[in-house]
Amino acid sequence: MSTSKKLVFALFLVTLGALLPSSTASADGGRYFVKSTKAFWKNTLGVRHSFENGFSTELSDFQVRFARIFGAEIEPVRVLQILPEEIAATAPEVKEVKSEVKTADEPLEQPSATPSPAKVTAPKSRAKPRPVPSDQTPWGIEVVYNDGSIVKTSGGEGVNVVVLDTGILTSHLDLKNRIGQCKDFTNPRTPIIDGKCEDKNGHGTHVAGIIAADGGADSKGIYGVAPAAKLFIYKVCGPNGSCYADDIAAAIRLAADQDAQVINMSFGADSEIPLINDAINYAVSKNVLPVAAAGNDGPFADSIDYPGAYATVVAAGAINQTIAVTEWSSRGINSTTTPYVVENRDIEFATPGENIESTYNNGGYAILSGTSMSSPFAAGLAAKFWQAAAENPAHSARAFL
Repeated sequence: MSTSKKLVFALFLVTLGALLPSSTASADGGRYFVKSTKAFWKNTLGVRHSFENGFSTELSDFQVRFARIFGAEIEPVRVLQILPEEIAATAPEVKEVKSEVKTADEPLEQPSATPSPAKVTAPKSRAKPRPVPSDQTPWGIEVVYNDGSIVKTSGGEGVNVVVLDTGILTSHLDLKNRIGQCKDFTNPRTPIIDGKCEDKNGHGTHVAGIIAADGGADSKGIYGVAPAAKLFIYKVCGPNGSCYADDIAAAIRLAADQDAQVINMSFGADSEIPLINDAINYAVSKNVLPVAAAGNDGPFADSIDYPGAYATVVAAGAINQTIAVTEWSSRGINSTTTPYVVENRDIEFATPGENIESTYNNGGYAILSGTSMSSPFAAGLAAKFWQAAAENPAHSARAFL
């Protein structure tokens, strides 16, 4: 393209971009990856996230057509989903503990599957109850600790665990002291917002609790696998559970640069996503251990989801309370690959995933099922048994598990 044509075209697209705000395309899959590192295309189309081989941006269909006419190589950014619960178990009735501080607030709202608690009243005022779990150390904790009488968990000191998910309820009593970072990658106009990670879905808060819930300052809450670990909450999935691959890739790279040790990814897709794979390889090169859900696609060989299917990632399938692999948990190709060697599309661990009670975004607790719940058990164990003194802590922690 001649210089004069480039200038005319750039002016045209810049004008068009001003007339069509970035939010036009974002809600309808208008996120694109431009395979170019040239300043011309970045200045013309705008940049959301930059990578070694290109950048992502929000474009209208009209902008895409014109950019392609002038030689730009553009493809839609893939969208992943948090793995849906295969079984939505009804949570037991939430117990209440009277607060010493009297307020006029209503009791905390419970999830739809949970009966609403009765109001606790006091003269001239109503007490706000402290929701407590049905079991502070649920069956999954008992299994991974191999202790049926455990009353409290421990471990994770000095380890930063990144939760790539729908965010977190930062005020939850069992989690608020565990949060080290809070960032939102899902805003359509601002690529990263520091200090914001509100969870409007509930999935992220549930996952975070499995990893590092610390029982709260009153020790009446639930305990996760590694309650001394710090949580880096990177919100990469929206309220509907959709997660753009470029946001995920950018979050993984930032986590690796921010001294993360473990990354949990409770989402998946049926095929490879190079943008995410490249980011995972970058993180692994910096001694980060990625952990992901294997998927809920049933008892068929090679039903494992990506990114869990990559050999660089610890993939977790689901077991139930009888220590049997659940019917709905995805399977890898382990029977046809080399024993004791992790290869692409192998599942490395099966951890608790059915009827898992954990923290929820209403301030209380919920019971969910899926390999989304299995992955944080593996991530929590990696944090608990992190081999900080080893030359390659991530490799050594994985080998230890």
